[in-house]
Amino acid sequence: MIRETIVTTMGTSGRVHIAPIGLIIEADGFVIAPFRPSQTLDNLRDNPHAVANYTDDVLVFAGCLTGRRDWPTRPAAQVPGAVLESALAHAELRVTGVTEHAERPRFHCAVVHEASHAPFRGFNRAQAAVVEAAILVSRLHMLPAEKIDREIAYLQIAIDKTAGPEELEAWLWLRDAVDAFRANAYTGSAS
Repeated sequence: MIRETIVTTMGTSGRVHIAPIGLIIEADGFVIAPFRPSQTLDNLRDNPHAVANYTDDVLVFAGCLTGRRDWPTRPAAQVPGAVLESALAHAELRVTGVTEHAERPRFHCAVVHEASHAPFRGFNRAQAAVVEAAILVSRLHMLPAEKIDREIAYLQIAIDKTAGPEELEAWLWLRDAVDAFRANAYTGSAS
């Protein structure tokens, strides 16, 4: 099972990196499997700790994939890292082992601290659609255009029926990212 979260990591410089990542659930913790190359991967190598932030703020999911990575954080309680201010709850993680892989090394993590900050009132369908679209945007370079178009068209139904202002803004950021990717692909520009 994979749980969609916002993962914060910190490199040796102390700079916080915020990224949406699906954590793989293991019996004794989580696995973070960042793609090569990535800042998350570099940070985990430099500082083997992370924070899994559970949030319903879809602007963070969409923002991180569209160049908007400056979200408020505060220091974690037990690990050298940061907690997203909009987290409803979080888990502080310590890397206990690494399984090397050419494309996606797996960082096995133990939970060393958990805290709840606010109630989770549930997702509306538009929030779920934004999270799904964010996953698509993260894979634009890997997926056929037809699949992306088909998925976006289906997700648009939930946006049209249930989105509030934040979901609409996040959706527009993601749609703009798809359009920009295609414009670069058609002109042969590097993305």
